[in-house]
Amino acid sequence: MSNTHDRASSHRIALRTAGVLFIAAAVVYVGTEAIAGAAFPGYSYAQNYISDLGVPEVGPYDGRFLDSPLHAVMNAGFLAQGVLFLLATVVAARGLPARPAAPWVGLAALHAVGITLVAFVHGGPQSAASGFIVFHVIGAGLAIVCGNLASIAGGVALGARRFRAFSVGIAAVGLLCLVGLQLQPSLAGADVPDGVWERGSVYAITAWELAAGVVLITRGRAGRQPARDSAA
Repeated sequence: MSNTHDRASSHRIALRTAGVLFIAAAVVYVGTEAIAGAAFPGYSYAQNYISDLGVPEVGPYDGRFLDSPLHAVMNAGFLAQGVLFLLATVVAARGLPARPAAPWVGLAALHAVGITLVAFVHGGPQSAASGFIVFHVIGAGLAIVCGNLASIAGGVALGARRFRAFSVGIAAVGLLCLVGLQLQPSLAGADVPDGVWERGSVYAITAWELAAGVVLITRGRAGRQPARDSAA
């Protein structure tokens, strides 16, 4: 009986810890973006890419002018997002022993690999000139696609019907925004800036992190394991 109680207590702690880590990932990511963006002269959330904030070079590039004095802050934010997202997923999986979470953990790991590439291989003129920018593009794709797919996998692993539906819906928005970013030049009559499309694809992950954090903390405090067919 004591062992069962100890395991249940350990699972509740894991769920609460994972919830705090997911919320921390979202807050750190948005916070470092805001700090770096405030120091970037004329930075536009609509026109500029998020990764522009992590480029150390100053000067014109691809129709934009790059000047991010706090590029190290943004790159630290990219790294923190990857680490915290993966760590939160692994800890949450430990709190869900009755549910297969391997796909969730695998996708979170790919997301972390992708955003780490974004942090170390910048989307600027030096990377373009050397050809290494292909790794930046691959990293961004992995981070966005796998981050959104991890949201779906997390919703499935947690099992609650409403949260599962939210996870699928918000990830669909994120993935559709990524498609919109790629198709923007050929979308007749659609004059949506690239920065808006990109942020839609990324902020969908951030919104899911915040929601997942609240759900996990609430369940950890309630002392019950999520049920697949629960409506909560």
